Amino acid sequence: MKFTDTLLLSFRTVKSNKLRTGLTVTIIAFGIMALVGIITAIKAMNQKFSESFSSMGANGFTIRFKERNINFGGGRGDDLAVSKKGKKEKQSNLNKPITREQAEYFISHFRFPGAVSGISVFGGRSNILSFNDKKTSPNVVLLAGDENYLDLNAYKLLYGRNFTAGEVSGAQNLCILGFDVAKSFFGEAMDRGINTTVRINNLPYRVLGILEGKGSTFGFSRDNMVVTGYQNWARNFGNPATSYVIAVKVAALKQLDAAVGEAESFFRSVRKNSITEASNFAIDKSDSAVQTAMNVLRYIRWAAIVIGVITLLGAAIGLMNIMLVSVSERTKEVGLVKALGGKKRSVKTQFLLEAIIISVLGALLGILLGIVIGNLFSLVLHTGFVVPWDWVVYGIVICTIVGLAAGIYPAVKAGRLNPIEALRYE
Repeated sequence: MKFTDTLLLSFRTVKSNKLRTGLTVTIIAFGIMALVGIITAIKAMNQKFSESFSSMGANGFTIRFKERNINFGGGRGDDLAVSKKGKKEKQSNLNKPITREQAEYFISHFRFPGAVSGISVFGGRSNILSFNDKKTSPNVVLLAGDENYLDLNAYKLLYGRNFTAGEVSGAQNLCILGFDVAKSFFGEAMDRGINTTVRINNLPYRVLGILEGKGSTFGFSRDNMVVTGYQNWARNFGNPATSYVIAVKVAALKQLDAAVGEAESFFRSVRKNSITEASNFAIDKSDSAVQTAMNVLRYIRWAAIVIGVITLLGAAIGLMNIMLVSVSERTKEVGLVKALGGKKRSVKTQFLLEAIIISVLGALLGILLGIVIGNLFSLVLHTGFVVPWDWVVYGIVICTIVGLAAGIYPAVKAGRLNPIEALRYE
């Protein structure tokens, strides 16, 4: 019997047992669906993370305050002093947040070829903006920065202009509205909002510009915000305990490590860290947040693989059991084939092909369902359509191996049947 004849016979046999085939295909499909679905969702999350945390680009970093851990119980530390009083004073100094004066001193004295730096501060996410009789919910994010803030954080102006250095240093009541806030006040004709006066927490501010929309991340809008100058924020809303953030962007990626080293060395002197002390501030490269997120997603990916493998193992056992039942049910058929001259090898091949066909059908159905379910998650995240092509191939290969492994023993058992005894089997 030719291979093509054996293959066609296997297809006919699989097609004739619709219920049994359907149940087995469904079991395998669920395993592959779980695997491909989670991998697709993870790829969508990777894409969203890359979009959300690439605001400064790969060639930037930030300097922010890092809390010091104070050890109680007399442990060894870099900040130990001779007297208890001296220790308290020293640790208190190290635990102070980055002040506006320290940030300004860094900006004015840090010199690195081609570097652009800026100051910013987070003004909270419970602010209220109003315009005429319209008012926002108390959930608007207030950000304050200098004239480089928009460039350093990849914000683009849809209408209007940016702050000037003089306006920032003069602490003028000027602001730039996020897309969502501007749309809630001015509708589609947002350009009418330029040079109007809005109120931020009941203080009047003139609108200089309106930002392009950035969308949302995990249901949180990145456009429900307002930006003002950091000097103005310090005058109207400032809190002495608030820590300022310094952002630096270099001209080329190859300069990043050198710039980070120089910035850390220089800012240690600004913060008065001694040689033996660890830095009481943190330097975050712009891709560090997304790398942390990617590491978390990597663990989720491995969990998905384990779930898929366990499910496929159960499916393989079920498929083998079904194929063994099939051998028993078709004993007379096998005996007839052998009596007509069919070879032992042809019988084995037929049962193996049936197992592989069922397994691959389950893989195709599972891959299709997995991609659909995974992309439902991408719709929630507002990312593009994602297809994990590598896992499409892996899924088909894995299921082929599963079908082959599950079909070997039933195929061998069918091939060993004695044609005389098989024809007499009831």
